[in-house]
Amino acid sequence: LEKEAAALDRKAEEMLRDLYRQLDPWRKTLVARHPERPHCKDYIEGLFDEFTPLAGDRAFGEDRAVMAGLARFRDAPCVVIGHEKGHDTRTRIEHNFGMARPEGYRKAIRLMDMADRFRLPVITLVDTPGAYPGKGAEERGQSEAIARSTEKCLQIGVPLVSVIIGEGGSGGAVALATANRVAMLEHSIYSVISPEGCASILWKDAEKMREAANALRLTAQDLQRLGVIDRIIPEPVGGAQRAPAEAVAAVGEAIAAMLAELEGRKPAELVRDRRQKFLRMGTKSLA
Repeated sequence: LEKEAAALDRKAEEMLRDLYRQLDPWRKTLVARHPERPHCKDYIEGLFDEFTPLAGDRAFGEDRAVMAGLARFRDAPCVVIGHEKGHDTRTRIEHNFGMARPEGYRKAIRLMDMADRFRLPVITLVDTPGAYPGKGAEERGQSEAIARSTEKCLQIGVPLVSVIIGEGGSGGAVALATANRVAMLEHSIYSVISPEGCASILWKDAEKMREAANALRLTAQDLQRLGVIDRIIPEPVGGAQRAPAEAVAAVGEAIAAMLAELEGRKPAELVRDRRQKFLRMGTKSLA
């Protein structure tokens, strides 16, 4: 009976593996949004030591959608910044479902300035459906804050690496992911707009989100072929939510490898590398 049970387990795991190999873009979107998927807080707790959170943008207030602070990654000091969605109703409301307001991006700018001043690498963890589109956020300069955060990413003379751990939505993601090296978890998504938003604009029907997901080329596999990201991080069978510790460890290995690629480079070289990376985007074809 034990042998039969073990054989059935192996068969079930292989079937699950085959299923996840064939996920279409919309189903990958659902996996990327899975509520039990590890979030920024989980990665910070699992990969970084001596994390000291820093709050506020020194202009308006604190934004809990963006976690940021000083830490040590494998015994080396760094700055870590990421979107936090929350794990339950209370924390999702507290973190505004990972949708940052202007003060969140201005906090990120403040920390990137600090990293540049003290020669610390910056690690960003992206997981947001997009920046918060509320009236108050717009009144306080949401688009300007996103643009300035993106600009700051391009200016700092220290290594900047980014990982898309769930959703990478629009400018709200780009503002933290304009990095020397960008990695994505296997079933994460990264796109200029959500499939529902795209369907609402193109077809006036949000129910056409499956067609939109196919058209957006939002999967890690498509984006690597297009040169938008540099590496894909394999996930546990069935997605990161099935084995969070394994997913966190895989992200840690990818971060270490990306930082090693940039080690020893001069500030001007890092800035030039980052700018050229984004200027090259769009020159590759999926054909």
